[in-house]
Amino acid sequence: MKKLWLIGILWCIVVIQLPAQQTIWTIVPDHSSIQFSVTHLVVSTVTGKFNIFKGTIKTTGADFSNARISAQIDVNSIDTENMTRDKHLREDDFFNVKTYPYISFTSTDFKKTSDNQYTIVGDLTIRDVTMPIELEAVYGGEVLVEDKIVSGFKAKGSLNRFDYRLKWDDVLDSGSLVVSEEVDIVLNLQLVKN
Repeated sequence: MKKLWLIGILWCIVVIQLPAQQTIWTIVPDHSSIQFSVTHLVVSTVTGKFNIFKGTIKTTGADFSNARISAQIDVNSIDTENMTRDKHLREDDFFNVKTYPYISFTSTDFKKTSDNQYTIVGDLTIRDVTMPIELEAVYGGEVLVEDKIVSGFKAKGSLNRFDYRLKWDDVLDSGSLVVSEEVDIVLNLQLVKN
């Protein structure tokens, strides 16, 4: 009887120490978007997006709690539907793509706050400046498509561009900035399970 009891204890220890099964999800760029918007001339909003990006999300549980995200954006793919403005954004006043061609994001916390809502915290690096950022995300669920499991998130957040040395600061006669400091971000991500 003692042997059975000891075997049972050892089995529990082994099971507890086994690493959780890891699942890797890949962002599907053709069905995803990384968008931003910024106030212009105080009275209107300019929107843009990045057309080239990649990323993965690694999970170890039944949902995305404690997931780990790693993503990279090709800054040269910036697109505001205005070639002159896009050229300026690529220059040193803003992103300086020759020196800093990529934006990167690595999550540090991925917390479920309700059935389909998560808070994502991570390190965002722009122009070699790394700052924490928090995103509020809504999980869209998952579906089976051609033998692949697909899921999706919509996440929103904001940042101060001056924190990342996006320094252009022309002012209006009123003293207000031509382009506001705060930039809003919206991510629409479709993921496929590998």
